[in-house]
Amino acid sequence: MKFAKIKYLLLRRICQVSILVLFILGNYSIATLKNVQYKQEVGIFGGNIESLMGDSSSVLAKEPSIFSHIVQGNLSHSSWFGGIFSLTDPLSVMQIFLAGGGLALDVLLGALLVAAIYGIFLGRVYCAFVCPINLVADFANFLRDKLGFNTAQRKLFISRSTRFVILGLGLLLSALFGVAAFELISPISMLHRGVVFGMGFGIFAVLAVFCFDLFVLKNGFCGHICPLGAMYSLLGKFALLRVKHTLSNCTKCMECVRVCPEPEVLKPIGKQDGILKTMTCLRCGRCIEACDDNALHFSILHFTQKEKK
Repeated sequence: MKFAKIKYLLLRRICQVSILVLFILGNYSIATLKNVQYKQEVGIFGGNIESLMGDSSSVLAKEPSIFSHIVQGNLSHSSWFGGIFSLTDPLSVMQIFLAGGGLALDVLLGALLVAAIYGIFLGRVYCAFVCPINLVADFANFLRDKLGFNTAQRKLFISRSTRFVILGLGLLLSALFGVAAFELISPISMLHRGVVFGMGFGIFAVLAVFCFDLFVLKNGFCGHICPLGAMYSLLGKFALLRVKHTLSNCTKCMECVRVCPEPEVLKPIGKQDGILKTMTCLRCGRCIEACDDNALHFSILHFTQKEKK
């Protein structure tokens, strides 16, 4: 297999795994515990000493790992490099704000920073390169292909606009009931916190996503339901990182459309030249990897350049 065919796949996996490992190590601590006969050092995750001992009074000292100076927290809110800056999920902030909760300055600034990075530059890159659920969805889709479910199963239709309805509904429920509605049931948060701090009942939410994508609908959660993906789609509508189509190179084989998790993005393939519509594009690079015609590549849109419809 040529490297060009998997280079973005490898980059996605390196990013996703590296982020998970960083959070695991950053939230790892060594606690020195007092025992009747001796002292004992125990590794803990997330500082949850009480669950380990039942009583934190037996703790003599707690020393964070050296990686805690790089990152602490989770994908909802994290502090980087000893608090130099924070990164916060904008959707979480919107839910908390509408629910009437207080927001610290570092949380607000972290949300603005994330919104600026994805809104101006990266678009929906979060979904393909950061989100841990992408690993689950990709594995389910891999099994679908191997088991022939894509052709054998009757296709269930769920509009891709459903995620935007769920996004609005989640914000509305947050305002009505005073809780961060989506955060309570988010399989993304459950999976990430479960990997970093220890998996609980959240595993059932993750399994539900896996089974839904495997047995019911290809890319069902990420492509049709997830409100976080909807938010990043709206946020990154005018982002500078784009996929560009060179019509003169295209042989209309449509391999790019076959592998794309958001195939409506590729409607201009074989018809129009230039920058593709990007609102729901993940910038995952699968279409570029699949294209043997060198008709697709990443491009940076200049502020003075108009997007082609």
